[in-house]
Amino acid sequence: MVVIAHGFAGSQQLMLPFALTLARNGYLAVTFDFPGHGRNPEPLLGGLANDEARNAALIQSLAEVVGFAKRLPESDGRVALLGHSMASDIVVRYAVEHPEIGATVAVSMFSPVVTATAPRNLLAIVGAAEPQPIRTETRRVVALAAGDAVQPRTTYGQFSDGTARRYSESGGVEHIAVLYSRQSMTEALGWLNAAFGHRGSGWLDARGPWLGLLYAGLVTLAWPLSRLLPRVSAVPLGAGLGWKRLAPLMLGPAVLTPLILWKLPTDFLPSLLGDYITVHFAVYGLLTGLGLWLTGVRPAFPAGSLGWRFGLAVLVMAAYCITAVGWPADRYLISFVPTPQRAALMLAMLAGTALYFICVEWLIRGVAARPFAAVAAKLCLLLSLVLAIALNPHRLFFLIIIIPVILAFLIVYGLFSAWSYRRTGQPLTGALAVALAFAWAIAVTFPIVGR
Repeated sequence: MVVIAHGFAGSQQLMLPFALTLARNGYLAVTFDFPGHGRNPEPLLGGLANDEARNAALIQSLAEVVGFAKRLPESDGRVALLGHSMASDIVVRYAVEHPEIGATVAVSMFSPVVTATAPRNLLAIVGAAEPQPIRTETRRVVALAAGDAVQPRTTYGQFSDGTARRYSESGGVEHIAVLYSRQSMTEALGWLNAAFGHRGSGWLDARGPWLGLLYAGLVTLAWPLSRLLPRVSAVPLGAGLGWKRLAPLMLGPAVLTPLILWKLPTDFLPSLLGDYITVHFAVYGLLTGLGLWLTGVRPAFPAGSLGWRFGLAVLVMAAYCITAVGWPADRYLISFVPTPQRAALMLAMLAGTALYFICVEWLIRGVAARPFAAVAAKLCLLLSLVLAIALNPHRLFFLIIIIPVILAFLIVYGLFSAWSYRRTGQPLTGALAVALAFAWAIAVTFPIVGR
């Protein structure tokens, strides 16, 4: 039996490639949502401010699932653990305290409690494209037992006495894609087979490329569908600025926003890191709007440009943004259906995302809009988030591993917004639709915390 735990801002859907691989090879695979994550209604205690309370809550949740799994009729009493990112530390801590755990697989791991002999039979997997600190930590925990000359994909120690150690780098993948790598699944399956003397069919989940193809098709489909949107403005609206005026209006908010928020409290919502991202969007948008106003760029809306056609275009585009991304995500990637508590959070988050996208979309659109202005705006937002992390690494550390996901959302929704603008001529159409889609994604993803 293998109990499989997801990482920060994840859910049990994220771990399905490992779960199905192990199940098809004869293992009883058990997945679950930690408190505050996915559809688990219980909030996560401690947040980021109280490591002890947070870890205790996560370990207690894991213990309850292990206890439940042991009582299943299919269980033979032998237990292995597999955890990703945040959960790599949690499964290691639990296994250290419970030596009856036969093997532990830690993906994208970090854990200060690993020793040369505990936990038993430890496999550490990391993506070759992950941040260097995570790759260094993966190597370090194995080197505790194997010495500085440790080599990847080499087993040290013996399974019989629990001292087996190994680390593996999955080529070409980062923090999320490592969960969909066939190399990751091969390593995990081989490790557990060796630890328990088991021999399965060798079947491996291969959803990664198919998911990529599905999303490519859904994104491509948005282009012809955007032509069905109603024409909102006869004259394309937007600031239409040249680079000389555009550059400071992009770079200024990117640098000032993290500096303004550096020392300010932003934990006004029960959403871990979701609260900070919401405020970051809001302040960034306000600064962009203020910059437009001070430079004399005042929005003007011709008759009908905010009428029923505009409302219809926003609703249709928002529905496609949420459905095209959300339906496959909820089925194959991560929980994307909001619980009642998360639905309420979404409204608060929409205030922040709407400020950002309304001002930035107006900034980069217009008859004289510069080529690649939209790309530059997205890069400035990413630069701003990276600067925020550098200023406050303890609180915002987990944003490092989520930035690739934010980039993917910016690219996909940026294409949707650009295509809708070409048809409607109104930048606020894409701005409001994408703002709602981003608020939805933030609300359903980041953990709900208790006070």
